[in-house]
Amino acid sequence: MKTLFAGLFFAASLLPGWAAPLPTLIIDGQNNHDWKATTPVMKAALEATGLFSVDVATAPGGNGPELAAFKPDFAKYKVLVMNYNGEMWSEATRKAFEEYVAGGGGLVAVHAADNSFPKWQAFNEMIAVGGWNGRDDKSGAYLRWKDGKPLLDTQPGGVGHHGEQHPFVLETRAPKHPIMAGLPEKWLHASDELYDFMRGPAKNATILATTFADPKFGGSGEQEAQLITISYGKGRVFHTTLGHGVEAMKCVGFITTLQRGTEWAATGKVTQQIPADFPKADAVSLR
Repeated sequence: MKTLFAGLFFAASLLPGWAAPLPTLIIDGQNNHDWKATTPVMKAALEATGLFSVDVATAPGGNGPELAAFKPDFAKYKVLVMNYNGEMWSEATRKAFEEYVAGGGGLVAVHAADNSFPKWQAFNEMIAVGGWNGRDDKSGAYLRWKDGKPLLDTQPGGVGHHGEQHPFVLETRAPKHPIMAGLPEKWLHASDELYDFMRGPAKNATILATTFADPKFGGSGEQEAQLITISYGKGRVFHTTLGHGVEAMKCVGFITTLQRGTEWAATGKVTQQIPADFPKADAVSLR
């Protein structure tokens, strides 16, 4: 059977325009969200494009010697997808991760991944903004949108918050960016946690889309960044605050931006078409 698959792979590689799938690694194993349910959803969404070959590295629980020995071979992959929010990795693993991204590797941070590693400065620079887990005013500014442009809001206040889950509209702020090109100006995301009051270094960051965090749902009353890209060294980072759980991940908007953001992080371009069932400004679309 392995010989058959190898033969088919070789035959396909001879077809005009054929390209091998991009090696992709999802990192999970610790999270205050249900990573055991969401990792398979993201893996399936990425593989459905035919562009990605996805492995999973599952970190052990706790903070003992097993986690100290957690050392994925990042260099094997074109892009890493973080579905991790947990204990700090070893110094060796952190160094390898930093060198991977700074050297040109791609990184995608999904939802609670931006809660991770509040004391790891390089990681916080990679994701631009984060929340919870001891972050405070010294962590950086809030990243928001005001008067038609990005705002680094340095006012004092808490770090990391969401109101009650509800559907909300995302507004495109960088329509020419490869991830956003062709997407509607506004689209309605399925019921999800809307992250607000997120702080960080926010260096080399581009806001792709924002959402008004409506006070009637417990929000900040500000246009909060929800989709962000960041340059870190030679690396490209796509940060999405969307995707609290499986139901939110059924949104075609989440699926599409995850697929496009992962391709961009890996290659710097997006070749995927916008699906016909992409959400409208007034209508959620689920798969």
